[in-house]
Amino acid sequence: MNSTDPTHSPLRDVAQSPEATARYLADVQRVLLDIGANLEVLARETRVHCRGTHVDGDRWYHARLRAMPVEKALRDVLKDLSGLTDGMEKTAYKRQVFADDIKKLPGERREKELQKKQKKNPQQLQAAQNSSPQGGQQAPQSGYSSPASIYDLGRNRESA
Repeated sequence: MNSTDPTHSPLRDVAQSPEATARYLADVQRVLLDIGANLEVLARETRVHCRGTHVDGDRWYHARLRAMPVEKALRDVLKDLSGLTDGMEKTAYKRQVFADDIKKLPGERREKELQKKQKKNPQQLQAAQNSSPQGGQQAPQSGYSSPASIYDLGRNRESA
């Protein structure tokens, strides 16, 4: 795509690369964390001002009660901002996992196809596995030897 193309979007290039996506989200997160720090200062100053604003005839707790909705609204904004920055980290991680899954997909599909072929034609694959380079001789079986009678059951085992 050409940068003079009116339909070209710079974020399209960012979206196509997991590393670029992570860098972009990290930059946005930094800006949001700076804004969050400023909002924390604003919340503290707002609290001090609102709780310090008394009107004639107030009891000592009236200013505090009037300030509570404002404080809660700023707390909610800070909480949403925290969730947003956490979500950006999660998004960058999931984008990387998606890219890794896409890279592994052709190998997994080949493996599934081999398993499918093996399931359809088990004799052909077993015949290929049983042929040995020594001219068709089979290797001796390991494990237990077959007992000659029931009395030989305990004595005729090979040691493992």
